[in-house]
Amino acid sequence: MKKLLLSFAVAVIAAMNVQAQSCSPSTNPNYADSVYGVWPDTTTNFPPATQNLFYSANLDFKVPLDATLASSQAPPNSTIQSFKVDSVVGLPSGYDYVCNISNCTYNGGANGCANVFGTTAATGVYNVSIFITAQVAVVLVPGLPAQIIPQSTSFSGYRIVVGAAGTIEQVIAPIVVSPNPANDEIKVEGISASMKASKVEITNIEGKVVASKEVANSSDFSFDLAGMNAGIYFVNVTHASGVETVKFIKN
Repeated sequence: MKKLLLSFAVAVIAAMNVQAQSCSPSTNPNYADSVYGVWPDTTTNFPPATQNLFYSANLDFKVPLDATLASSQAPPNSTIQSFKVDSVVGLPSGYDYVCNISNCTYNGGANGCANVFGTTAATGVYNVSIFITAQVAVVLVPGLPAQIIPQSTSFSGYRIVVGAAGTIEQVIAPIVVSPNPANDEIKVEGISASMKASKVEITNIEGKVVASKEVANSSDFSFDLAGMNAGIYFVNVTHASGVETVKFIKN
């Protein structure tokens, strides 16, 4: 009986691996001129899916070796020793993911990718979050060996829209931030009443909220960027189906 169950489990895993599309991180052209990053980002997002049809999409990522590139709060000379994708939460039922290496663990400075695949009968908008843990080597006392400190974080703002055959249903109208890049002010447009939005926030690259407005009857918003440093920021619109994120650059 145990042998039978083991054989069945091996067969299931093998079938999943056949379904999953192999990915190769070396094929992503963004790696060539990027220190680190994730592609697609939450602005481009995952491609839409169709109910009862097999789905496959790749998520590519490049992990920095220098921890200060990922966070300005990292101590000087700290390095990312390894990076593990712990879980991908919020996928439609019937969907799963597989990394290009079996344990989803990468060395600092490495390139990697994961394939999201599966078939689902349920239409809707699925908000997806990626949870990771990095092992960071930090020199706490000069002259002594570095200490390995685990740092867990998550990336939200991703979504997969599953529609009926021939129609992508429940797609939220695109939110536009303009101008982009911006100097003194941005406008946020495209927030419809059907979204039932409650809040619009601007966060910096470290996730800190630098500006926020409650949504009342207005569908369009403007934000004064005076006092904000130049860099990459994100407009996050909280609504009934989750959070819509748009990236912009402040000159």
